[in-house]
Amino acid sequence: MASLQSSSVIGSVAYSSTSCSRRGTTRSTINMPKLRTGGLSLRLPARDLVPEVLDMGVGLSAATTSHVEKKYESRTNRNSPSLGSNVSDPMVIAKLHAIMEAVADRVEMHQNIGEQRDNWNSLLLTSINTITLTAATMAGIAATSVGGPLLALKTSSTLMYLAATGMLVVMNQIQPSQLVEEQRNAARLFKQLHGRIQTALSSGNPTNSDVEDAMKKVLALDKAYPLPLIGVMLEKFPETVEPAAWWPQHRQRQEKPTKRRDGNGWSVELEEEMREVVGVLKRNDTEDYLRLSKIALKVNKILSISGPLLTGIAACGTAFMGSSHGSWAAMVGVVAGAMASVVNTMEHGGQVGMVFEMYRSNAGFFRLMEETIESNLNERDVGRRENGELFEMKVALQLGRSLSGLKNLAASSSKKGEATDEFASKLF
Repeated sequence: MASLQSSSVIGSVAYSSTSCSRRGTTRSTINMPKLRTGGLSLRLPARDLVPEVLDMGVGLSAATTSHVEKKYESRTNRNSPSLGSNVSDPMVIAKLHAIMEAVADRVEMHQNIGEQRDNWNSLLLTSINTITLTAATMAGIAATSVGGPLLALKTSSTLMYLAATGMLVVMNQIQPSQLVEEQRNAARLFKQLHGRIQTALSSGNPTNSDVEDAMKKVLALDKAYPLPLIGVMLEKFPETVEPAAWWPQHRQRQEKPTKRRDGNGWSVELEEEMREVVGVLKRNDTEDYLRLSKIALKVNKILSISGPLLTGIAACGTAFMGSSHGSWAAMVGVVAGAMASVVNTMEHGGQVGMVFEMYRSNAGFFRLMEETIESNLNERDVGRRENGELFEMKVALQLGRSLSGLKNLAASSSKKGEATDEFASKLF
């Protein structure tokens, strides 16, 4: 400390003398602050600074290295998903988008073709009725004519009746109103499938099983509602009436005995409730719509045969006008033509074919509900089922009931083992 103070004093004296010697030559004054050297003391640490500095450098290096490693690990985890992550396979998403585009295109096709076939129904109905009534009018005028006008009128009337008969045979075979209903159902079901694929893409983690399921549903809908008329058109007058089926068949799971029947929203009471709902659907809803479908089919068959038959009889009547039985022939031609117009209007104006297809589709809707519920009940592993509470809500909404109403339906069906006459569906 003494040596430090002495060195500072010597420095101050040397600096003062130098300033004085320079003052004479430059005549400039530099006022320096006076340092108080007496009270100045520098207390240096006794320990060595080198090891501490080295330790600080090592610590800083270790902290920096660990930070870089953590950033690299987090970036690696983001780029390469592990087994427990929710990152979807890009190829699965691309496949679902491709299926969704195909489904949207099918919706547009079925809507356009449905409008076209609806035009067929209205135009053919108007044209055939016009031809039939014109032929009947000409037959009536011919009955009061003789000579050349009689021959011309009865020939024209006969040809028009024959043309109406041929057109009616074709129209009754393809049933345009029933074709329109098929296209409506197909467009509606394809829209439902499109919405489900969108839901799977937006709120879930799609897998290859979702792709396979979507493909099966698209192909099943194509088979249930074909677009062409020749070769693959649905039978308009089937021998046996079956519910419409537009879904892939559910795999029959083998029931394995297990003690656990609860979990995932399921309970013993919910299973019994769903079984009772299935029983009501089979006994009442499905059977009733199949019965109505058979009635509509019988009426449609009678009308389809009666229309061409009446126009054919009218054509024969007008052909024999002018003979010995001319008055009776004219009466047959006029009356049969008028009745044919009425029958044609009842069949195609009333769209009996559309009614038959609507009843058949309703029966198919209830059959699908039965298979869906039974498929969930046959799966003994409750973890692989659809969530029970969500499934119950879906069933209630599809039947147009509240949750309490669904429970009351099951309770009334199971009461004293007697079958209830109440229908499960409140919608239709």
